[in-house]
Formats: sequence, C-alpha cells, structure tokens
Amino acid sequence: MCGLTGFASTSGFESGWAERVATGMASAIMTRGPDDAGVWVDGSAGIALAHRRLSIVDLSPAGHQPMVSGSQRFVLAFNGEIYNHLELRAALERSSAAIAWRGHSDTETLLACIEAWGLQHTLERCVGMFALALWDRQAAQLSLARDRFGEKPLYYGWQGSTFLFGSELKALKAYPGFCASVDRQALTAMMRFGYVPAPYSIYQGIFKLPAASWLTLRPAAGAAAMETPKTYWSLQQAIQQGKQNPFQGSAADAVNELEQVLRQSVRLQMMADVPLGAFLSGGVDSSLITALMQAESSRPVQTYTIGFAEEGYNEAAHAREVARHLGTAHTELYVSAQDAVDQVALLPAVYDEPFADSSQIPTMLVSRMARQHVTVALSGDGGDEIFGGYNRYLLADRLWGRLRHLPPTVASAMSRCLTAMPEERWDAFYQVMSFLLPQRFQVAQFGNKLHKLAEIMQCGSPEALYQGLVSQWQHPEQLVLNGSETPGLFARMGAGTSTDGFVPWMMAMDTMTYMADDILVKVDRAAMAASLESRVPMLDHRVVEFAWRLPHSMKVSDGQGKWILRQLLYKHVPKNLIERPKQGFAIPVAAWLRGHLRPWAEDLLSEQRLRRDGYFNVDLVRKKWEEHVSGRRNWQAQLWCVLAFNSWLQSDGYLQLAIA
Repeated sequence: MCGLTGFASTSGFESGWAERVATGMASAIMTRGPDDAGVWVDGSAGIALAHRRLSIVDLSPAGHQPMVSGSQRFVLAFNGEIYNHLELRAALERSSAAIAWRGHSDTETLLACIEAWGLQHTLERCVGMFALALWDRQAAQLSLARDRFGEKPLYYGWQGSTFLFGSELKALKAYPGFCASVDRQALTAMMRFGYVPAPYSIYQGIFKLPAASWLTLRPAAGAAAMETPKTYWSLQQAIQQGKQNPFQGSAADAVNELEQVLRQSVRLQMMADVPLGAFLSGGVDSSLITALMQAESSRPVQTYTIGFAEEGYNEAAHAREVARHLGTAHTELYVSAQDAVDQVALLPAVYDEPFADSSQIPTMLVSRMARQHVTVALSGDGGDEIFGGYNRYLLADRLWGRLRHLPPTVASAMSRCLTAMPEERWDAFYQVMSFLLPQRFQVAQFGNKLHKLAEIMQCGSPEALYQGLVSQWQHPEQLVLNGSETPGLFARMGAGTSTDGFVPWMMAMDTMTYMADDILVKVDRAAMAASLESRVPMLDHRVVEFAWRLPHSMKVSDGQGKWILRQLLYKHVPKNLIERPKQGFAIPVAAWLRGHLRPWAEDLLSEQRLRRDGYFNVDLVRKKWEEHVSGRRNWQAQLWCVLAFNSWLQSDGYLQLAIA
C-alpha cells in the first residue's frame, strides 16, 4: 500500500527542478507511505514519477519504487497489492518468461508480467487492489490503471501543457501554479449523493480514473490527442455471464462453493510481511470475514471495533460477543461527542475532496486505533451491495408496487402526514410497537427512514425511486447557486446494466457508484491517514462473479438480505449472536449537531459566510439549519453535505497530516 504521483510535459524540463517538484508532490501524501520515498525523472522525455511506500510485502530495498524493469524499458509507480502475484510468477516461469528476481515484491512481478504479456493482459490476470502509473521509455508513453472496483484512487488532469496525476488531489495541488476552479456541476452532484461521483472531481478539468479502466497517452502529443479510458473488466459483463452460466446446484452446494471462493480470497489477502487484523462490527459481513481469517490463522486474529454511548448506534457489545466466540484478540474504543469535535477539523485533510458520509469519523478513529497494533486490516465492505444487504432492497419492490398506483394528490397528502411528526416521536412510537414485529422486520432509525420515504413518495418510475433513496438533497440544483446536474449523469451511471428485476439492478448500481465512490473512499482515506492498509476480501472479482451466478432468492429471501452469507456465517458463529436489526456504521450526527458540534456547524453555516462564499442558496440552508437545531426536523444528511463542502473550502482542501 502506497501513494504515487507525478507529471508529464509536452516538452522536456530540467531534471533537478522536476525532482524537487515531484518530491514535494509525494510529500503531500506521505501518510500513504511513511516507510520510503523515491523519485524517477527523465528530463529530456518530460516525465517525472514519485512514490511513497508503506512496506507490506518485501520490506527490503528490493521493493523500492519507482521501479525499473529488468530490460530498462518500463518504469512503474504502483499503489496497492497484487494478491495472486506468486501465481503470476509461477506462470511466467512455466513459460520461460521469468526474470532473475531481485526480491519477492508484487511490484517486481507486475513489471515482469507487463514485459511478457503487455499491460491489458496483465491487468486481466491480476487479482488485487491497485492504482499504477507506467512509463514506457521506448514508446514515450504513459499509462494509468485502476483496480476493478476502485479500491485505490487515482486522479489526473491537464494544467496547461502539463499532465498531472496522483493518488490524492493534494499531490496534484502541490504542483507549482496548480490552478483549478470548483466545478459547480460536480458540487451539485455531491449535494445529491454526498460524494463526487467518478469520473468527476470537485475541480474543473481534474478527473478520477474510473474503476476497472486504463488510460494511455503520449505526453508530447498534448491534451487533444489523449484517448478516453478503456475497460479491461466490467460488472455489466459479469452480470451477463452470470445469466448465461447460472449456478445449478442446491442451496447447500452454493453455500459450500461460496465458502471455498471467499476463503481463498481471505487467504490471499492475509498475505503480508507485517502484522494484520480485522475491523469487526459484529454484523454479518465483518463477522464472516473475521471467522474465515481465524480459521486460516494459527493464533488469535487482532480485531477492532468502535462503540457509542448513544442508544441505537452502539454495536460494540455485539462485536465483543462475536470476538469472544471466535477467540480473537479484541480491542474496542468508545466514541464520544467530544471525539467527533476533535475529528472534524481533520476531515478536509484526510478526505482531500468534499465528502459527506459522516461515518468517516468512526472509520478514522478505528483505523487509528488498529494502526497502533497492525499495519493491515481486512474489512467486510462489499457484502451489502453484492449479496443484497441494504434495507432499501427489501422495501423498494413493495414500495414501488404501491406508489405507482397512488394519485399525486394522495401521495402528497401522505407525505405531509409522515413529516408532520418529528423523527424522534416516530422513533418513540416505533419503540413501543416494535415488540409486535418479528426481529428480522425491525428497523433501526425508523423515524429518519420514514421521513426519507416521505420525500420520495411522488417519484414517477422505479429508477426515480432509487435515485430518491440514494439522494441526500432531492433537488440539489435549487441549493447550489449557478449549479446544475451533469446532463444524463444518472442514466450514464446505469448504462448497459441489464438485470432480472429492480432489486438486482439497484445492487448493481450501488456496486458501481455508492460502493466505489463512497464506501471504498471512506475506508481508503481514513486508513491511509493512519498509514494503515485496508483490504476487502468480498471484492475479489471471482467472489463477485460467483454472486451474480446465484439466483436472487439466495441473496434476498423471506424479508432478509444476504441470505447465503448468513448461512455460511452460521457454520462459524451461532445465529443468536448475529440476528438483529441492521444498523450500518452510523453515528448520532443529528444530536451532535444540536450539541457538541453546534458551534462548528453554526460558524460554517452562518449567513455571512454563505453569502460571502457564494455557493449555496442562503435562505434554503438557513431554514434547514434552524429547523434542525429546533428539533422540528432532522436534516442531518443534507446539512452534513453543506458542512463537508464548507469545511473543505475553508481549509482549501489541504492540510499536512502528522502520523497518528
């Protein structure tokens, strides 16, 4: 796990100057790689590569980057892990294409594969998470590539005659004279989703390389000659192949095969020359990954969880029981409102781009806690999107079936009725009545979900219903001054995605959007700020491809998601330790904004600041803020989006981080 950056020019430059600049760009992302640093420059060719290393595999100098290939043709700056690199080495040796290995790093393996097979074929054969920059000295050509699901970030863009790239925006911003304006279309999208969706960034002219893609350019030809990114794998294709080759065995056969493929993924991702552990919330996904890790380990796995004093948000006790049953070496940390206050000032530096998933705070804290003991942590992320775990999957079909028959006037009246009672009163009412419901039908944060339902009751299509479910601001163009949504953005997100049913379509959309641009971003930035490598076994593409071969009934069944994951987990953990309402990794933001975080929020949402900055509809923001602090409504999600942007804007999105 590392950080990479660099730049290329349409003409040459002075090597000493370029080395100083590249070193400064890499220093901006030092927490991604505190163990080593390297720069490679060819002034006559106009290319500079820089790297920061977090040593995980092959701790020796043989893993130093940027790395030059054995033939001297290729130079590589690489961030991530190739889990099957030993298998790839063996394939090279069988075909007599192996080199005289200098060490046992996956970077060296990757370079040898590229020399033997070319970049695209190598990417197709790799199992891992990565971002890379490859310079071909012979062709004077630069290639950028990213893993299948976007676990590792990579930004790029032209600044005049210079092409910049890097793991985080702060590396690009360290380039002398960097100039980029806030992209108001990207800001509008961020207000809708809570994150800036790929391929956009918050800056005009700077982009995220899409997941599962690679981009090649000849810098000397300039921006006009740059090709669009190409894909080497796609979820849409995996879905179609799953339809053509559906799983034919029994449910028990499916559970056994899933155990084999997921256990293989866990085994590969436990590859490290440093201590490793796991994030354990006590939910299905993290408990299953931890159980499989413990089955593969001869000693107790180090596990870590975060707890809250506020009722309805705390899962630490559940995680503790799972850890006790599995025999892990467990550590937990309880988060207070003051802890949140202490963290918010760091958010712009950690996330580098406006990002409004408030669970970023506990993710930062649990990453910092884990880093005190381990350098690598596995997580259960991806299970919800791939195996149907979100509550909206259970509700969407039934909801659309009813909403489409409602006259608009009736839907509007029902919406007003639902929002007439504050969320807290709905929660109190639900708490009284919930004992009448079977446990699997119980819902956490009932009032919040009911108010969100009220906002989307007048949607006109299932796609509009989904967009409403995943939106923070339902009409962000009314919020952002001179803002508009990118034409056709939502349609392009789902282009080419054909599934058997509305719920599978939502799962595919979440995998390509919410998971890639929210969940994985949240974990990567928080972990890297603590110099911790995070790994996601659910996102081995073979696990995902197997999941899409399964009938939907093995994912969502009898009012419950992740059916097959649960059956596998019950082989390792008693059912009574797992079954409870799904909470998610949420924090009590609504209460904190009315309490400990109120001074911070009031400053960022003040009328004077909002009018001075000129990005938001002042009256709309102030109205929601006043309703929220009075307790009449809960606008935490909408307000957190505005707060995330204003906090980033205030800091200019850039702060140096000290290693925690």
